[in-house]
Amino acid sequence: MTTKIPKSTSSSLPNSEVLTPHATRLGRAITPSTAEHPGLSGIHPLADSLDAFAARYLLCGMAEKTLDVQYYIWQDDMSGRLLFSALLAAADRGVKVRLLLDDNNTTNELDDILELLNSHPQIEVRLFNPFSFRLFRTIGYLTDFARLNRRMHNKTFTVDGETTIIGGRNVGDAYFGVGKQPLFSDLDVLAIGPVVNDVSQDFERYWSSQCVSTLAKVLAVDPDVLHHRVQLPDDWRDDPMARRYLDRLTTSQFATRLVSRTLELYWAKTRLLSDDPRKGQGRARSHTLLPQRLMNVIGMPEREIDIISAYFVPTRAGIAQILGLVRKGVKIAILTNSLAANDVAAVHAGYARWRKKLLRHGVELYELKPENDSPRRPHDRGLTGNSGSSLHAKTFSVDKQKVFIGSFNFDPRSAMLNTEMGFVIESEALAQSIHQRFTRSQKEAAWALRLDRWGRVNWVESSNGKEIVWKKEPHTRFWQRVLVRLVYRLPIEWLL
Repeated sequence: MTTKIPKSTSSSLPNSEVLTPHATRLGRAITPSTAEHPGLSGIHPLADSLDAFAARYLLCGMAEKTLDVQYYIWQDDMSGRLLFSALLAAADRGVKVRLLLDDNNTTNELDDILELLNSHPQIEVRLFNPFSFRLFRTIGYLTDFARLNRRMHNKTFTVDGETTIIGGRNVGDAYFGVGKQPLFSDLDVLAIGPVVNDVSQDFERYWSSQCVSTLAKVLAVDPDVLHHRVQLPDDWRDDPMARRYLDRLTTSQFATRLVSRTLELYWAKTRLLSDDPRKGQGRARSHTLLPQRLMNVIGMPEREIDIISAYFVPTRAGIAQILGLVRKGVKIAILTNSLAANDVAAVHAGYARWRKKLLRHGVELYELKPENDSPRRPHDRGLTGNSGSSLHAKTFSVDKQKVFIGSFNFDPRSAMLNTEMGFVIESEALAQSIHQRFTRSQKEAAWALRLDRWGRVNWVESSNGKEIVWKKEPHTRFWQRVLVRLVYRLPIEWLL
């Protein structure tokens, strides 16, 4: 059974409706601060996972005109339902809601919710590179692989054209710190100021692009059916995980601090970098791709670079660039997932094949321990998550002067196939903060890699002043290690 999805026609909102100064509560609260910092954007890191959820939920409650929301993954779980209900409540107040999702991670069950939401007069849902075969999506990959292998990895959450949240988090319990393993550690930033207009314009570019399609049909449903479908089931509300979400919503001071202008912000020159949506059709020009533009904006590191990436697949060309920097005296340190913590073990092969070469040339490598490795009581560590959970953040700092935070992984898929985005933030204070978190992660939540006298990789950790040395990938099984060795001998690095 197939469902034909018609190509979209633009229904962009006029700028006057979105960006009129002082037109909304958020605008009246934010404008005095931005006026005091002309040309700069205010950046508030959202390292704590529950705070990141609360910020999105509470901003929905503050919206008065528009909500433009763009995500790669939106799970039909507790946090997904709560945010769906928040979008619906905003629409019931008259807020225009536009939801743009990548279709790779929607499900047949989620299709039902999206069709119900789309039936609301104030909500429109669109899909990036949608599947024609809704029930049997594997058939779509077989018949249309070149297109469907390209996905929209962007994540934005923009309210009234006044504030936006971008970063690495998708929508789902695992990304907001409550749920079954693996829990993902991540980093988002909330922004106010001129960069928000850039994000709004970028959303319009994607919303009206040829890669984006409207939903196949609009269901005429009873409003009560819609509200019931997106609410939490009664048995969920008594669940301890649900209570953590709901308690954080009642205790969070985020909204109050934003309106009262007491929310801690880094004021900095901030630039949005975002792939051309035509990348989803393989039609974007090479000079417009994010890696090249990142190099142009960041410039050449002079002293050091810290890289934090869930998936790190440098490729031969990337290795040449890294070693070129090392020869110029640049100190490079990289934090990524260990095989035991990686949620995509095959991707680990694209990194493992280069470890020895990087270590031999003085690059520092750190691999995050799995979530259940730490004997300590779980607590959120921001970049490293709950007691060393699976890393999902994508950020790097250069010379403790500039920071990139966004959706881009250091792998061929992010570079060549998926659309990506992020902020380049010129803030020494934020860069120092990222570096301090990175240094703490090295000591507390990661294994340091080094070569022994025979040139073999060892994984080293400190415990009670003593070193513990692992000769094989810690906390993994024989078949996992064999799989990694097999995969990194296959010519499929471009797919990882």
